[in-house]
Amino acid sequence: MTDAPHIPVLLGEVLEAASPVEGVWLDGTLGAGGYTRALLDAGAERVLGVDRDPRAEAEVARWADAYGARFTFLAGTFGRLDALARAAGVEALDGVVLDIGVSSMQIDEAARGFSFQKDGPLDMRMSGEGESAADIVNGASEAHLADLIFQYGEERASRRIAKAIVAARPIPDSTLALAEIVASVLPKQKPGQPHPATRTFQALRIAVNEELAELVRGLLAAEEMLVEGGKLVVVTFHSLEDRIVKRFLAERSGRAGGGNRYQPAEEAAAPSFEPITKRAVTAGPAELEANPRARSAKLRAARRTSAPAHPAKVTGLGLPRLDLDLLGGAP
Repeated sequence: MTDAPHIPVLLGEVLEAASPVEGVWLDGTLGAGGYTRALLDAGAERVLGVDRDPRAEAEVARWADAYGARFTFLAGTFGRLDALARAAGVEALDGVVLDIGVSSMQIDEAARGFSFQKDGPLDMRMSGEGESAADIVNGASEAHLADLIFQYGEERASRRIAKAIVAARPIPDSTLALAEIVASVLPKQKPGQPHPATRTFQALRIAVNEELAELVRGLLAAEEMLVEGGKLVVVTFHSLEDRIVKRFLAERSGRAGGGNRYQPAEEAAAPSFEPITKRAVTAGPAELEANPRARSAKLRAARRTSAPAHPAKVTGLGLPRLDLDLLGGAP
């Protein structure tokens, strides 16, 4: 991995929401281990660190020995955190923390293909396995590309971009080449504006890694595994993720809207969570100055009640249609 320093976002706010830190925690997005080490130092009895990136284990080997048996690395996706924890001999958790999205270490390494700031292969796979971004841009239909870029990138010019990509096939295995194709059909970038390809690259990364579906799986798994009083702390970095977390916690805490005269509200299940944060927590001026990547971060947290987990319904969470198809809609 890159030697560039990784700064965990909203670390102080995560620890405040998690306080008092005790028992067994699971860090579903281990990365360089910033949250994990902070939880261990704050008093966690044990932390399970989950990461799908095959390079993560080597990264954490730099510090893991200092914590001995209190830290366990688990290779896999946090959407399977329940199965991974049980395989490690843990049947219940006192806390779960999730930092959703790509890490700064992955973005900064050109060979991973997440960024167009430096040229690299069109990869974007966090696990290094499965379909790559190159496979999608060279193999997907124009209609599917347009849907993907619109739903995951919230890009209004998605049809124009998809048409340009298909016309330019085969797309070179180069992040800069794809960025140039996208930029060629969009208005010229003005000073201070994001690069024209930003939304398209976001969309491809989310699609390659099934990030939104994985988030929903992880939230449902956390609900199943947390003990009464256990805490769920989630940090997101864009509106698609934050909307899902917000709606999930609102529905689980009984704060979601009811029905209407056309569709009466169903009998509500007992709340499985109670809010710790009343609204999204964002970074303060000092952190924004030290780490500009924190500007879009939002933290939401809730505490598990004694009520049973709700049925694993995935509709109503603000998921794009592509993810509803992927998850099979409502069971």
